[in-house]
Amino acid sequence: MIAAVSDDAEVISASATDAERFTELFHRYAPEIHRYIASRLGPDAADDLMAETFLQAFRQRDRYDAARAGVRPWLYGIATKLISRQRRSELRFYKAIARTGVDPAVESPMERATDRLSAEGMRGDLAAALTRLNQGERNVLVLVAAGGLGYEEIAQALGVAVGTVSSRLNRARAKMRAALEAHSG
Repeated sequence: MIAAVSDDAEVISASATDAERFTELFHRYAPEIHRYIASRLGPDAADDLMAETFLQAFRQRDRYDAARAGVRPWLYGIATKLISRQRRSELRFYKAIARTGVDPAVESPMERATDRLSAEGMRGDLAAALTRLNQGERNVLVLVAAGGLGYEEIAQALGVAVGTVSSRLNRARAKMRAALEAHSG
């Protein structure tokens, strides 16, 4: 992980004089950032916001602090801020899943079939529960679940303390657990 962060910082530094070097970061992280955005706003918005994430990162690369955070949480932070601007779209997306039980961000027909067999009825309830989380709780929960980020990375991505991440995640998990219990009960 430290080698990747060091390599990423080197790429950003080199991109100051050779802009083409920045494409290395795009190739390294774009699929992951795209999946994260698609899980928050749906596949239609993911392409545009992923491109906007990297455009903003490229424009802000002179402000990147290699000592503070790796590129991965920095990119997730940019993407999360862009997603926050699209909050109404995100809420409409989750409400549509709650109504229909269909998640258009599921990638393959096999995954779709498996999900339907195992949790078709729950998807709507989970999406509805996500709409009841406040934005901070939802950001943290989705960064853990869809982004696979750890507490430190989430704190860096959102610009909050690790303790804030922990408390938001605990509240989000409790609310989601209550939604699951209500569904099964």
